[in-house]
Amino acid sequence: MAARGRCPECGSGSLVEDAHYAQQQLVCAACGCVVSEGLLTTTYTDEEHLREVTYSQSTGQKEQLSRCLQRGIRRVQDLCKVLQLPAVFEETAVSYFQRALQLPAFHLVSLEKKELLGGCCVFVTCRQHRWPLTMGTVCSLLYAKQELFASVYLSLQRELGLSVPALSLADLVTTHLNSFRLLQPTASVPAPFLEDKEKLLARTMAIVELASETWLVTGRHPVPVVTAAAFLAWQSLRPGPRLSCPLARFCRLAGVDLPPPAHLRLRELLDILLAMASQLSWLRGFCLDKKTVVKHIGDLLQHRLFLLKHAFSQQHGQEQRDTAPGLGSAGQGSGPPSSPAVAQQQGRPSVWKQQRGGTLRPLLPPCLIHPRKRLRPAAPSAPAAALTGNEPISDSEIEQYLRSPEEIQAFRKAKAW
Repeated sequence: MAARGRCPECGSGSLVEDAHYAQQQLVCAACGCVVSEGLLTTTYTDEEHLREVTYSQSTGQKEQLSRCLQRGIRRVQDLCKVLQLPAVFEETAVSYFQRALQLPAFHLVSLEKKELLGGCCVFVTCRQHRWPLTMGTVCSLLYAKQELFASVYLSLQRELGLSVPALSLADLVTTHLNSFRLLQPTASVPAPFLEDKEKLLARTMAIVELASETWLVTGRHPVPVVTAAAFLAWQSLRPGPRLSCPLARFCRLAGVDLPPPAHLRLRELLDILLAMASQLSWLRGFCLDKKTVVKHIGDLLQHRLFLLKHAFSQQHGQEQRDTAPGLGSAGQGSGPPSSPAVAQQQGRPSVWKQQRGGTLRPLLPPCLIHPRKRLRPAAPSAPAAALTGNEPISDSEIEQYLRSPEEIQAFRKAKAW
């Protein structure tokens, strides 16, 4: 059937309507140019919603994508839906995945790495938008090993030239606490164990900052430190019914995994808190232990800066006394001090403070305070004879000292002669 108008390509007026797969198209009978096309209601992406799109956006166009690319895009979209990410995150991650598959570096990789590539694109997108997401979370969703995921992530970052900011500790604490079931009332959580999210987050952040200032975070996995800090913060906000709850039960009620080093990080945090408590005058009268010191975490965190500054000055003074000449001579006396005041005047820690654990542990990395056992050194060999400088030098050793070509040629001539 003829239609009015002219073809934009050849200028012919013979335009006809042609049905192509139940889709009405306006075609030029002279050159075959498709002037306009109708709409489809059965599409590849919007099939469930029955929204009309053009043929170029329908199933026919999607079939031009490779099967690997289609599968990867679906994996990226599904991962974004599980993580409840905004739509702009999904678009960015899909674009990264499409760009990565066009690079030769990802053409011959294994199928397992190609499947992890989509997760790496989502991970990079979240980091760039400051969305708190850890590598362990993505690996748990993809059932992948973190070592393999990290290698694919580094390859993606290098090949695409992406700038990925590091996840701050504050973002990690917020992400970790958002998954706690103790923040919302459920049937499995007793009422005394429920806690306000903002209070728990603020107290946990303060304890994590204390751990960072005392070298408990440097060089270690942050999740055990955050878990131990959250446990202490949760106990300190309502110590009455919560002091008898162990760390394992806390993690079980919160619905999070208990990392194995969390017990060690908890013990180190409690040692720091006990040492800080012995420095406060109004807490010296209490016989504090690792359970009762939790009640005073609020006061300790409030005076944290003073206590840490005092610990630094105390450690610096102790080092100066240890290196001072004539320490412990007869002029200073060899007997024990008669009182804490006299001991402090003489520049030595008092016996009362030593018995009460009054000095903070040195503010050094734990690897320096408790070094691991190392291999036993080899038995010393027999002492060599003292060097005089008149020892003969072998020919092979002389060549190490020759530098210029003239010296090398002269040495060869002398050796041949």
